[in-house]
Amino acid sequence: MRIAYVLLDPGIGVFGTKGASVHVQEVTRALRADGHEVTVFCTRLDEHVPADLADLDVRHHRLPRGKGPEREAAVARAAADIAREIVEEGFDLVHERYSLFSDVTARLAMPDASSGLDASSSPGADNPSRGTAARRPIPAILEVNAPLVLEQRAHRSLHDEAGALAATRAQLAAAAVVSCVSPQVADWARSEGAAPQRVVVTPNGVNTTRIFPRPAADGTVAADPAVPLTVGFVGTLKPWHGTDLLLQALARTREAMKLEVIGTGPEHEALEQLAAELGVADRVHLRGAVTPEDVPAVLHGLDIAVAPYPAGDHYFSPLKVYEYLAAGLPVIASAIGTIPEMLREGELGVLVAPGDVDALASALDALGADRRRRERLGRAAREAAVAEHDWRRRCRDLLELVGAAA
Repeated sequence: MRIAYVLLDPGIGVFGTKGASVHVQEVTRALRADGHEVTVFCTRLDEHVPADLADLDVRHHRLPRGKGPEREAAVARAAADIAREIVEEGFDLVHERYSLFSDVTARLAMPDASSGLDASSSPGADNPSRGTAARRPIPAILEVNAPLVLEQRAHRSLHDEAGALAATRAQLAAAAVVSCVSPQVADWARSEGAAPQRVVVTPNGVNTTRIFPRPAADGTVAADPAVPLTVGFVGTLKPWHGTDLLLQALARTREAMKLEVIGTGPEHEALEQLAAELGVADRVHLRGAVTPEDVPAVLHGLDIAVAPYPAGDHYFSPLKVYEYLAAGLPVIASAIGTIPEMLREGELGVLVAPGDVDALASALDALGADRRRRERLGRAAREAAVAEHDWRRRCRDLLELVGAAA
């Protein structure tokens, strides 16, 4: 099958290092591994191209620099151009990551080419379909990872909110399958017009071939009680990821531990300052971002992995936790959102109350002192990742749903 993967969000590079970029790459890998021909249409590339995706067909539609209404309009024009290109090349299916102001899925769902792809929707563009016969609609999976209109309104700027909402609702109404990352996101999608029978919850997943446990030969490193255990966090440094809580908990632990923070973001300097104030700067390494190719080696250097989310709204499906599981790591995570289900209510990891620094410190001490429990949790985590959460399984399930909806 010829599949067009569409990503118009100018904040996400196909070959970037943050979680959203990893998500794009892994879905692409999973589809290609099952024999599908994938072309990616995007507005941002970035430069960290993995070796196994060097031959990926990527169509880069550049946007003008800057922000504001001009940028929003440019995304809408790119959507019109990309939809036209997909029609001209006869793709069988579209997998679109929901992005503000894109209406590619909605355009392709229209059976009459001239109604959905007219030149007036894309200023200055010729209309190759004018006067042609009606074409077949192209089915689409709309992948919804967040209620972006709400996020943009709360955390950034949104100039044409009416336009963003109109495009969002058209997309949700047109998709053959609306794949939402969590039940909370699914509820939002239905409230904005997605047909309930087309909405499905598809949590994030993990590439269990790329992410694998530390080789057994290395497992003796942390057995020496004189060697501090390495606690790790992998992800973007944003306030709602709780890395400040992790530093506070580290300062309260009794076991010999050091902390590796892998990622970058707006909280980097504040975390450096906090580590100094807490007197743990010598035990904290803010490593910065690494490429997805380097993540397995980073995970192999950890003894305990943490997802310390604070209290509040949590509609995510944390990629980092799936990667922790696939790496065979014992996990400590906040009992919030979908995480309790991911960890089988504590069978695959340790759950703590979100925002409770003392509980997090106690969990770190308890798990740090119990090597056998760490090993048991790590084995169970890996088994669950392989059996239930591999990206190929996720993508196959979605393609089956598209077939059923046709």
